[in-house]
Formats: sequence, C-alpha cells, structure tokens
Amino acid sequence: MRRLGGVLLGRRALMRWAHLVLGGALLMPYWLLASVLLAPLVPGGGMIGGALAPQLAAYALALPMAAVTAVFPLTRPMSVAAARALCGVPAERFAEGPARSRSAKARTAGWFTLHLGAGGLVSGASLALPPFAVATMAVPFSRSLRESALSVLYGLDARWLVHLGVPAGLLMLLALAAAAAGAGALLARQAPLLLGPTPADRLAAAERRAADLAARNRLARELHDSVGHALSAVTLQAGAARRVLGTGEPDLAFVREALTAIEETTRRTVGELDSVLGMLRQGEDEGELPGPGLEALGGLLAHSGVRVDCERADDTAVLPEPVSREAYRIVQEGLSNALRHGRSGAPVALRLRTTDDELEITMENPLPGDEGRASASVVRPGGGRGLRGVAERAALLGGRSAAGPAPDGAAWRVSVRLPLRPVGGGR
Repeated sequence: MRRLGGVLLGRRALMRWAHLVLGGALLMPYWLLASVLLAPLVPGGGMIGGALAPQLAAYALALPMAAVTAVFPLTRPMSVAAARALCGVPAERFAEGPARSRSAKARTAGWFTLHLGAGGLVSGASLALPPFAVATMAVPFSRSLRESALSVLYGLDARWLVHLGVPAGLLMLLALAAAAAGAGALLARQAPLLLGPTPADRLAAAERRAADLAARNRLARELHDSVGHALSAVTLQAGAARRVLGTGEPDLAFVREALTAIEETTRRTVGELDSVLGMLRQGEDEGELPGPGLEALGGLLAHSGVRVDCERADDTAVLPEPVSREAYRIVQEGLSNALRHGRSGAPVALRLRTTDDELEITMENPLPGDEGRASASVVRPGGGRGLRGVAERAALLGGRSAAGPAPDGAAWRVSVRLPLRPVGGGR
C-alpha cells in the first residue's frame, strides 16, 4: 500500500500532476478561441457551461491550433524547462536551445499538443471529480443528498446503492490519481523522444564541442610558444650573466645587455600572456587570437638569447595577418628549440622567402655534443611539445612541416610551408 501510495501520490507523481495542470492552463486560451469560433454552429450559442458535446468539439479544435503555434522556435526551450523541472527526466536527455530544423519543430509540436491535450483532460477531471466524489461519500449521511440520489435513480430499486457512497467516492478519487499518474508517466516517457536532440542537434553539439576544443588548443599553443620561449631565453641570459659575474674581471657591458634582454623579453611576454588570459576570462573565442606578426620579428631575434643569421625576402613584410602571426610563432618556437637543445653559442640559420602561393620557413641549428645536451637539459628538463605545435600551426593554415637532422647530420632542420591563402581563413 505504501508503494502504491508513493506511485499515485508521491512527490514525483504530484510534480507530474502539476505539470499536467500547467498543460491544462496553457490549453485554455486555445479552447476559448475554439469556443468562440464554434459558437455560431451551436443552437443558442451556448458553449461555456453548456452541453458536453460542443465543449469536446472545442477541445478537439483547440489541439491543432496549439500544434500550429508550437512550431515557433522558442516553444521548445519553454517546454524543456517545464518538463525538466516537473517530469523527473534527467536534464541531459533534453535538447538545448530553440527548435530550428523541420524535424525538431515537428517533434516539439507533437509534445506541445500531447502536453496540452492530456493536461486539459486531467485538469478538467481534477476540477470536477473531487467535489462530486466528496458529495457521493456524503450521501449515506445526508437525507437531502439521499433523496437527490434516489431521484436521479428514479425507477430503479436502488435504495441500497446509496450505502455505497463512501467506497464509490474513494474509488473516484483513486481513479483520478491513477489517471494523473498514468498521464504523467506517459509524458515522462515521451519527453526525451519529442524534446530530446535530433540528429541535427547532435551534429550541432558535436561541432560546438569541436570548436571549443580547437579554441582551447589554440590558446594552449599561444601560451606554450610565448611563455616557453620567454622562459628559455630568460634562463639562458640569466645563466650567462651569472657565469660572467663569477669571473675575475666581469664584462659589465655583457651583463647589462643580458639584463636588458631579460627585461624586454618578459615585458613582451607579459603583454601577450595578458591578452590570452583575457580571452580565457571571457570564456569565448572572439575571432582572431591576439599576437605579433612578422613585423615584430626584429625584436624577437634581437632578444632571443641566441645569435640568428636571418635571410629574409622583402616580400615577407606584407603577408596575410594569419600567415604572418603563425609564422612569427613558428620562428619563436624554432628559436626556443635551438635554445633548449642546440649547441651552446652556435648561430641559428633562418631563411624566409615566398613563392607564388607559399611562405617557406627554414631554420637550422648545429646539434650539440654531450656537453651541449647537458646545458640544454638545464634550460628545460624533459623537452616539450614544440615540434608538435609547429605542425599544428602549419596544418591550421593548410600547410605542412617537417623536422629532423639535416642531410649532413650535423644540424637540426625545421622546414615549414604555409599557403598565402590559408584554409578556412586561418582562424
């Protein structure tokens, strides 16, 4: 009995009952409009409070009217909010946002019609049946009610029926609760089917997740390249200054130059870091990522912490912004790799030139001996993800990259080709 009571009158059942009453309330404007439209067809024009048949006709006309209005996109978010709160269905089984596709609108219209149709019947019964059931249970205890009941049953030998008023009334209330629970359970079963995501919704959600992941990866690359290069350069410059100060006659000019490079590198990196973190705080991707392009390459090479022999064609000064920005980051990462893993003090050869449709970037630095490897491990133990980042940046623009020992085996070469018309705008 307790379990049956929970099914019929438990918290979930009552919440679903409230959801049905809400559907009945939403049906009322359509039913009133249908009553006005049908009034000329009813003798005497009496619809409200009149015979049952015209009211059922108005109910039947109100449902397709409700279905037509349910095709508006915002109907689904409102229906989902009500069903999520009152039907006891897990939130993840519902679709998010307005219904855009034809399939989503059709499903929403089906749900809205079902909700209002079932809600109208249950609401009507909830208003009419309890007073009648209470009056029926009072028949055995009231002479006037007994006489009224016998007059209704005139011609039948039904005096003994009046003594069944209490169980009959209780059965009516039980039937109402069972009907409400059954209708609520029906809506709860249909809600994920009619308000759940369509294939188009799932595709759109997958695209949003992919876009979010791509945005996070882009921000991670920016942080890795900017901060990683800065830390490598600062560590190398600070280490060199410390060694010079430890000599008998320190070269103060060299120390001053190293400290200046550290200051300018950190100042530039803090600005870039602030821009990227600002995008993270906003929680969204607002177009192009902030960052320098090849116009800032001179400052990068001057304070990179490694000597660079740069061969740069004049036409690389005017490039599409995405290409220029990604090329700057690729060069920055190549210099970072040279700092971490190249031969200490050896120059880096950098060549930038353009063809009709590509920007070619080539970087070479001599490979270290055992002593060089030891110093590189001090700069950054364990290595990093730089080459993968270079490959990702090239692929983002529709380009390609390669990295490995040069043919003579004495140097490490990074070669990148970027199309001057990036795929997808280079975002």
